[in-house]
Amino acid sequence: MELITQEQCHTALALVRCPPASQIFQGRKGILDKMQQYFFQDNKKRRVFVLHGLGGSGKTQIALKFLESCNEDERQFFVNASSSDNLTASFVNIAISQGFGKTAEAGHQWLISKARKWTLLFDNADNPKLKLWPFFPQCSHGNIIITSRNPQLAALASPNAHSQVGDLDGEDAASLLLARAVKKHTDETHKLAVAIVRLSCMPLAIVQAGAYIAKFKCLMNYLSIYRQNKEELLRQHPGQTLDNYEGTVYTTWQISFDKLSPVAAQFLQLCALLHHSSIPEAIFANATKWILKNEGNKTESMQEAKEFLQNFVSGSGGWQEQHLRKVVAEIEEYSLLASDETSKTLSMHPLVHLWCSDTQPNQATARECMTNILGMAIDLGPEAYLERIRVIAHVNMLVPDFSMVKCQFWSQYAWIYCDGGKFEQAKGLYELNLERQRELLGKDHPDTLTAMANLAFTYWQLGRYQEAEKLDLSVLEQRQKLLSDDHPETVTAMANLAATYRKLGQYQEAEKLQLSVLKQRQKLLGDDHPDTLTGMANLAATSRKLGQYQEAEKLELSVLKQCQKLLGDDHPDTLTAMANLAATSRELGRYQEAEKLELSVLKQRQKLLGDDHPETVTAMANLAATYWKLGRYQEAEKLQLSVLKQHQKLLGDDHPDMLTAMANLAATYRHLGQSQEAEKLQLSVLKQRQKFLGDDHPDTLAAMTNLAGTYWQLGQHQEAEKFELSVLKQHQKIFGDDHPDTVTAMANLAATSRALGWYQEAEKLELSVLKQRQKLLGDDHPDTLTAMANLAMTLYSTGRHQAAENLQLQVVAKFTQVLGADHPHTLQAIKASKDMAQDALAKGKDAKNTGVKRLSKLFSTFKSPSSKK
Repeated sequence: MELITQEQCHTALALVRCPPASQIFQGRKGILDKMQQYFFQDNKKRRVFVLHGLGGSGKTQIALKFLESCNEDERQFFVNASSSDNLTASFVNIAISQGFGKTAEAGHQWLISKARKWTLLFDNADNPKLKLWPFFPQCSHGNIIITSRNPQLAALASPNAHSQVGDLDGEDAASLLLARAVKKHTDETHKLAVAIVRLSCMPLAIVQAGAYIAKFKCLMNYLSIYRQNKEELLRQHPGQTLDNYEGTVYTTWQISFDKLSPVAAQFLQLCALLHHSSIPEAIFANATKWILKNEGNKTESMQEAKEFLQNFVSGSGGWQEQHLRKVVAEIEEYSLLASDETSKTLSMHPLVHLWCSDTQPNQATARECMTNILGMAIDLGPEAYLERIRVIAHVNMLVPDFSMVKCQFWSQYAWIYCDGGKFEQAKGLYELNLERQRELLGKDHPDTLTAMANLAFTYWQLGRYQEAEKLDLSVLEQRQKLLSDDHPETVTAMANLAATYRKLGQYQEAEKLQLSVLKQRQKLLGDDHPDTLTGMANLAATSRKLGQYQEAEKLELSVLKQCQKLLGDDHPDTLTAMANLAATSRELGRYQEAEKLELSVLKQRQKLLGDDHPETVTAMANLAATYWKLGRYQEAEKLQLSVLKQHQKLLGDDHPDMLTAMANLAATYRHLGQSQEAEKLQLSVLKQRQKFLGDDHPDTLAAMTNLAGTYWQLGQHQEAEKFELSVLKQHQKIFGDDHPDTVTAMANLAATSRALGWYQEAEKLELSVLKQRQKLLGDDHPDTLTAMANLAMTLYSTGRHQAAENLQLQVVAKFTQVLGADHPHTLQAIKASKDMAQDALAKGKDAKNTGVKRLSKLFSTFKSPSSKK
């Protein structure tokens, strides 16, 4: 054996000795506990554990921290596993360090035969082409820890003997930042650190940020510096380091990227133009199939997209999923991308996403290519709704300006914008598309009419109902002329016009058309077809507006049952059906049933669409309306403020839904005693509704009613009466005497008449209100009970104390039964009843008059609910 000097031993040992973990190591308790449990079992067999994850995630530091906790008698060796040559050199150095030879074979032999307790740390085993198993000592003892970017190496360990290393949790990340920045941990510095690590909790990025803060002493304004110079900061070397890691965030990943094949590199760069999470693999499958289907068409302007997608075409000329799998697997070997087998989606770390986007050599060309690919992938069929919902976030990230969308895909992107609630962007594309179709095909061509219908729908969503009506009428007339009345497209045009009529408050016209639509769809498609169910739902919505709640409920129950059967409980159409039924349940006074349905709808829409989607916001508004009816005004206010904020962000101040949100919040303010705030909002709502809808629109009348209610609460009864007389007159003219809104208007006027001392007029109106509500809603509906309470107040005011007391006792019993003992209406009714009983015992005119004045105040809460929810 060749002689080995002591100096050679020391030199070799220095090269393979495991360094200490970083002095500022933080967190990772879960992974360390898992390693402890795995390695310290009473088992003499060799154990292999793999730590895998993105470069810069701290895999090596976790391994070193674990080794510090191991038995001091155990030999530990650091093996550079980045290449075959480095592996060989490491085992040579192990042999030399032990005086056992100068070859890799000698190193292996020493581990096999001369030492029983040892651990090898195979660090940076990132090369997917390098076979690691041949470098393992061929024996059954000793332990091995592997760190790698390649998750496939988990196969070298026993099941569950591996951990994916990701970001630190927020508290540990903040502590690491302060430690590296050499900042004392105080409440103030901790708060600043927490805000900074929200940018990223990746250890390498935190260390770089901490080093920058330490150098330039900029903890307080680091966030603003980062926003202006993020790419430069992520390339910044940390200077004085506390470990042997030399890479920066960006250079770490660039090394891996440079090893990718051209197609894998392009694939990763294209994905980086989308949102970093939940990228559907179907995008590339659908786009490839579109290219193959449209192969004969001119696609010169999409040549780059076509050439890229050819990578996923089989030899026989069809879509080949395995080709995509190979590309994804290649990128996954470096942890630059992760795939989810269940959801068939891809994702990347947000910082990798940022790095990849920032380092695009020609981002404009790549963005054009990806915009075309996504346009090809969008399916406009009704069955693809959920698939389209999944790409909304990616469209928002990819297409900052719709002018870059090619005309072939205007409809596709406009549809996505509509699904995502971005109606202003959709309008721009639909207007362009309509103009193009008119030029190419003429104004009467079916495709032109479809373009008009799509634009009308967008106007409808934007609250521009008059413009929508004009287009809807034109489409219907042309389709009746070209196709006949019972053609499916003509029936759809009728349904669209009916929906617009309903928004314009023309409920009778809407109902007439919707009855015709439903009849035709039942005849052509059957009772269970989705379009038939939509027709039933639309008719039910109009029935509800007309006060025909029982008819609406019957239709909605049928729709919900069929949607659950055909589509499942979580489908968007099922959720809409649940929301519609909840709205009718609320009108019928069944608030607990409404709340249960609305909570379910809100939860599912948040899960499916996110918190900011218009349908989620609508679900929040509906739940707030039910809380309002239940007397839970603080909960209603919280939701309504959130709804208002989202509407301002998405729709603007003049949109009808925005005005409704303001009206609802004002109604809550009034019940919370904040009358001035309510008045301010209601004046603004009324002004906008008069401007856009006219004085006679039902929504304008609702705004007048709400404002009158606030004036009433402020004691300005003359002003209230003026509005209420006008509202009642218009409701009688538009809806007739029996409509719920007309009855509410009568109740409001009666309350004001009573407040003004006009008891005969009040009693006459209140008797009529009670009779109508008993007929429309039943004896136990909260609005019916409110009518009884109002009538009791008037009876008491006119000296009929016993009759008033008896009626009020009925109100208390019913409110307790229907709404519960803790509802505000119940509590107020109990108090009023007690006061009546006490005042009935009082003697003398003065005592009675005092009682009347006191009860007037108590009964003010029984004024009919006038807010349109």
